[in-house]
Amino acid sequence: METYEYVKDLYYNSIFNLTAIEENVHLALYSFAAFLVPFMLGHPQILVGCIVNCALILGATYLKGHKLIPVILLPSIGVLTAGIMFGTFTPFLLIMVPFIWIGNAVYAYGYKALHSKTKSYLLSVGVSSIVKAGLLFSAAFALVSMNLLPAMFLTAMGWLQLTTALIGGVSAIIFIKSRQAFAA
Repeated sequence: METYEYVKDLYYNSIFNLTAIEENVHLALYSFAAFLVPFMLGHPQILVGCIVNCALILGATYLKGHKLIPVILLPSIGVLTAGIMFGTFTPFLLIMVPFIWIGNAVYAYGYKALHSKTKSYLLSVGVSSIVKAGLLFSAAFALVSMNLLPAMFLTAMGWLQLTTALIGGVSAIIFIKSRQAFAA
């Protein structure tokens, strides 16, 4: 029963209690960033990834857990939509989308869970970044081994994911800390 209550708490609460209006404003901002940045910029992946990961950590911090779902799903949808509209669509990315969604969920909810236990922003971002990158690299490695993806996905789903998750997460922490200092 204790585990159920813990998971329920992560899902229905945020690290900071916001009013409904504040939370919906945050939801709109992070959702727009999660969709529009990959849709409009597309590349360089390091910049897009840092912004998306920053939105994921900010969402995990300021939103109730169930409101994170759009922020988790929208980046991949933005990339796919841009590819279809602008002719750069590749079916290889489509194969990775479910794994990217899982990686984003592990990153955001993992951060949220670790932060609730440790109260350490950096530890929570660091561990969640490693787990996300490890999961995505493992999926890409398996799919490359089965000849379903080209080998270039190993770089994009390995060290680059770790780098963007760490930079995006640290950027979010700087924003969170700055906002706390300003409010004090």
